[in-house]
Amino acid sequence: MSAENSLKTGCRITVNGNELDFAGPPHSNALDFLRNQGLVGSKEGCAEGECGACAILLARTDAQGSRWTSVNACLVPAAALDGQEVITAEGLGTVEKLHPVQQEMADRGGSQCGYCTPGFICSMAAEYYRPERSAQGATGDPAQHECGPNGFDLHALSGNLCRCTGYRPIRDAAYALGEPEAGDPLAARQEGSAPAPVATDLFAADTPSGQLGRFRRPATLAETLQILADELAATVVAGSTDWGVEVNIKGARARSVLAIDRLEELRQIRWEKDFLELGAGLSLSELERHLAGKVPLLGQLFGQFASRLIRNSATLGGNLGTGSPIGDTPPALLALDAKLVLASVQGQRVVDLAQYFTGYRQTIRAAGELITAVRIPLPLAALTSFQKISKRRFDDISSVAVGYAVEVEDGVIATARIGLGGVAATPLRARATEAMLEGKPWTIETIREAAAVMAGEGTPMDDHRASAKYRTAMLASSLERFYAQQLAVPAQSKEVQP
Repeated sequence: MSAENSLKTGCRITVNGNELDFAGPPHSNALDFLRNQGLVGSKEGCAEGECGACAILLARTDAQGSRWTSVNACLVPAAALDGQEVITAEGLGTVEKLHPVQQEMADRGGSQCGYCTPGFICSMAAEYYRPERSAQGATGDPAQHECGPNGFDLHALSGNLCRCTGYRPIRDAAYALGEPEAGDPLAARQEGSAPAPVATDLFAADTPSGQLGRFRRPATLAETLQILADELAATVVAGSTDWGVEVNIKGARARSVLAIDRLEELRQIRWEKDFLELGAGLSLSELERHLAGKVPLLGQLFGQFASRLIRNSATLGGNLGTGSPIGDTPPALLALDAKLVLASVQGQRVVDLAQYFTGYRQTIRAAGELITAVRIPLPLAALTSFQKISKRRFDDISSVAVGYAVEVEDGVIATARIGLGGVAATPLRARATEAMLEGKPWTIETIREAAAVMAGEGTPMDDHRASAKYRTAMLASSLERFYAQQLAVPAQSKEVQP
């Protein structure tokens, strides 16, 4: 990352090829900034990242150069785009020459009122330019990917909602897209590097309070930790998929916001002999691409975590940092017996994730500490599963989430690790059920006996997502479902290679 600071009075953002200035207020999101520039294609629908009407494209770093990545403009702080390249629906094509995505949407009746259309088009354009997309690579796990004959993955649109057109013509438009033509400027742009992160320091009045607010993106991890030590009240954001909702819906304002999403030290993946270390600042989409199924339990999790728009921004560190009892990653990581690397100016320590949560949205992370990485012990268990019970199949908060990692040797359960979410004030391990399973034969009789124990794990409660009775029933049936899943597919290899 460049150590050169941007001007303290503003940021420079390249939008549709033009450099624009942003001078605050620091809490402003990218959507409001763009609309104030007259780029009104992006809309505010839900202000929570669920509808996708605000989707835009960012040039993000990729192994082969750069990648056009769709994100929710309503959640991203405008200051977080300092030095970056943005494309909106207006920048894809013109009235005289529509972009191929726009042309197919028009030809196949993919738009009626048009409110959601620019967001759909940006998400579709990101998939259109996805380097791995091809007709030859159209197959995939239907639970994770639903690809058309041209390799277009419909799950790229899982974060975009339409209330009037209907999804059939939108799907038809997606499946009609060919490959980018020679000379396509956005395709050619992906061959070059994305803009390097800039160290940002924006200090301006924050309306409506009139108090001064500050947005910073430090150049290094050491600088970040020093700021956290000096300003214990600083608000740390990565993808801003949680904080952005607080700002939009609850009117939250922070005197000091610290962006860590592009710190190079938090964006590494290391394969060691005894563990795999995942940088806390990598987005879930980046992790999904880099791991490429090498950790099957996480592979099952990724496709069920919110939507592609959210996964393009959300991070492991952010999901764990909130301390939420219904986050999707903790049950899977608990089953994997994961550890967290916590860093501060005093040094670094490694803690078990099972000991990390201490109460509702409370953790053992001390003031001034930052989650820098997640460590997963190797080798992995052979039998794994992630089950998410929610009202919608995708893009929803779980009522109950369960992660399994079980090792069976000679027909006997050698180890069992089960992570639970949504059934207590914190994510937790199903210790009693694990103890019940270990040393017992891998049979349906054992599973049914353990299911009765599983039903008593946690302290489920009634809320608008599910009743306590329902959650208890889901816990019991979950174990039998896991057993049935393992009978239906070959055992996964526990040998993992980087």
